[in-house]
Amino acid sequence: MASALKDLHAIIDSLPAEGSGWGPPTTTETMLNGVPYAPFSKGDKLGRVADWTSEGKDRERGGRQQFQNRYRDQIYGAGPGGLQTAFNIEGQNEESSFSLVDRSQTSTRGRGFGGRGNAVFRGRGQRGAAQNQRGGRGTFQRVGGGRGGQQGYDSRGGRGGRRGGRFGWKDYDKPQRNREASVQPKDTWRMLEEIDFNRLAKLNLDTGEGEDLDDYGFLYYYDRSYDKQPGAPTSARKLTVLDRAAYNVTTSSDPVIQELAERDEASIFATDNILSMLMCAPRSVYSWDIVIVKQGGKIFIDKREGSSLDMVTVNENAADAPLEISEGNKDQINSPGALKEEATHINNVFPLQVVQESDSSRRDMNNEHPFYNANEETDPPASKAYKYRRFDLSLEADQEPLHIIVRSELDAVVKNNISGEDQFLIIKALNEFDNKAQGAGGALDWRTKLASQRGAVVATEMKNNSCKLARWTMQSILAKADLMKLGFVSRANPKSTNEHVILGVLGYKPREFATQMNLNLNNGWAIVRTFIDMVMREEGDGKFVLVKDPNKPTIRLYQVPRDTFEEEEGEEMSTVPEDGGDE
Repeated sequence: MASALKDLHAIIDSLPAEGSGWGPPTTTETMLNGVPYAPFSKGDKLGRVADWTSEGKDRERGGRQQFQNRYRDQIYGAGPGGLQTAFNIEGQNEESSFSLVDRSQTSTRGRGFGGRGNAVFRGRGQRGAAQNQRGGRGTFQRVGGGRGGQQGYDSRGGRGGRRGGRFGWKDYDKPQRNREASVQPKDTWRMLEEIDFNRLAKLNLDTGEGEDLDDYGFLYYYDRSYDKQPGAPTSARKLTVLDRAAYNVTTSSDPVIQELAERDEASIFATDNILSMLMCAPRSVYSWDIVIVKQGGKIFIDKREGSSLDMVTVNENAADAPLEISEGNKDQINSPGALKEEATHINNVFPLQVVQESDSSRRDMNNEHPFYNANEETDPPASKAYKYRRFDLSLEADQEPLHIIVRSELDAVVKNNISGEDQFLIIKALNEFDNKAQGAGGALDWRTKLASQRGAVVATEMKNNSCKLARWTMQSILAKADLMKLGFVSRANPKSTNEHVILGVLGYKPREFATQMNLNLNNGWAIVRTFIDMVMREEGDGKFVLVKDPNKPTIRLYQVPRDTFEEEEGEEMSTVPEDGGDE
C-alpha cells in the first residue's frame, strides 16, 4: 500500500502547475455545485476540439461533413453519456417526486350522429337497422310520446363526417333551405306526438303476404315493343297524350271500402298511394300531410283535397335538390313545383301509351269498374284494376285481431314467355329534365348512357329519388304485382316541357328491387301500426292530421276539429258562379 501511494504522489508531482497546462483554468466561476458549468446555450452544437485517434488523411478526405457523420453521437446533448447527463442529474431527482397526468381524449368517437352513444347511420349505413330486430310479431316496438328525440340528421344527405357534417365544396356557403309546410297548423289543432325519423327506422312488424278480398276494373296487355334496346336511338318514341278517364279517389269516398266497413271486414282502411307515403316516411324530404278519421271504431287513412300525395316529386333526395324561385333559381321550369307538375303529367300519360287497347284481348276483373259511369263520362276508361287486399297488423299481446284493408292498383297485364300465364304490372315513369341544370343530382345523360350504363343510370335515380322509387316499389308489393315497369322519359328540348320522348322501359321484380334499395316492408308496417296505436289511444271519435315537417326529419300528429278542411272545400265551392259559367 505504501509503495502504491508513493507512485501516485510521483505522478501528481510530475503534472504541470496551474496556468502552464492545456485547457481553461478550473475556478469557482466555472463550477456549479461541484458540476462543471458550461456558459453557453444547450442548443449549440459542439464537437471535439481535438482528436488524436484518427489519421490526418481521413480527416482531410472527408472534410467537415465526414467529421460530423463520424462523431454525430458525440455532439452535446446527443449521447447518453455526454455532458447533458450531468446537467440533468438534479432535474431528474426533482421530477421523480411527481408524475404527469395525460388529460388528452383517448376515447374514439363513434360513427353516429346522435348523443348518448347511440349510433345513427344514414344512407348505406342504415342497412339492416330494422332487419336486425326481425323476430315476428312479438318484436314490434312502439314509439313513446317523448318529444325530445335525438335528431342527428343531415337533411341535405351525403356521407356523414365528424359531427354529422357533409364536407363538400363550399358547404359552408350554401343557404339554409326553408321550405313551406304542405298545410299550416292552426291554433285549434292540438299536437299529440312528435317523432323523428331515426326512431321510426328502428321499428319492425311482420304482417305476412296478405289476402285478396275482391278485384274491380279491367287491364289491357302491355306492348312489349317498348322493351327493345332501351336507350338506342331507334327505340325512342314520342310521348303522346291520350284522353282517358282516370280516378284517384280517397279512402273514405270509395264505395267499395264503405261497403267493406259496414260488413266489419277490417278496422283500418287505406289506399296504396296514401299508405305508401306513410310506410316510406323516413325517406321523405318534402312536406306532406295525411288525414286520419276515427269513426265508429273504424279508422280511415285519408287525404285532403289538393294534397301533395298525388304529386310526383323529382330529385327530392338529391344532395343538391332543385331550388325554388325564391331561393335564386332562374329556371322556372326546373323549380320543384314545376318539376312536380311535369312528372305527374308524365306518369298519368305514360301508362296509357304503353298498352295495347283492344276490347277483344283484355283482362277483365271479377267486378266492373267501381268509379266509371258510362252515362256521365265522355272519355273511355283507362286500363286500371283495383284489388282490395287485407293484412293482419295484430300483435301477440292484442286481445282482438287488427286488420287493415288496402285498395291497390294495377296498370297492365302481360303474358309470361315460358308459362303463358298472365302477369300483373305496375307502370311508372322516371323523367329527365336537364342533366346540366341545378338540381340534376349528377345524373348521367340518358340518351348516351342508358344503353351502355343502365346500372349507373338506375343507381343515380335510386339515390336522387329514393322516396319516390320506394313508394312505387311499396305499391307494387301491396298490390302483389309480378313486375314493375320503369319508363325513362326525357324532354325533347331541355329548355321546354311541351314535348317528351320515351327512351326505353326496364322491368324489375318488386321484392328484388326493394332489396336493392334497402327497403324493408316490415318497417313500413310497423310505422303504420305505431300511428294507429296513437290514434286508438284517444277516446271517442275524432279527426287527426299527420304533418311532415318541411325542414326537419320529423312527423307531428295533431288532433283537429271535425270540420277541418271541409270549410276550405266549401269556400272553394262557393266561389263558383251560380250559373255554372266561368269565373
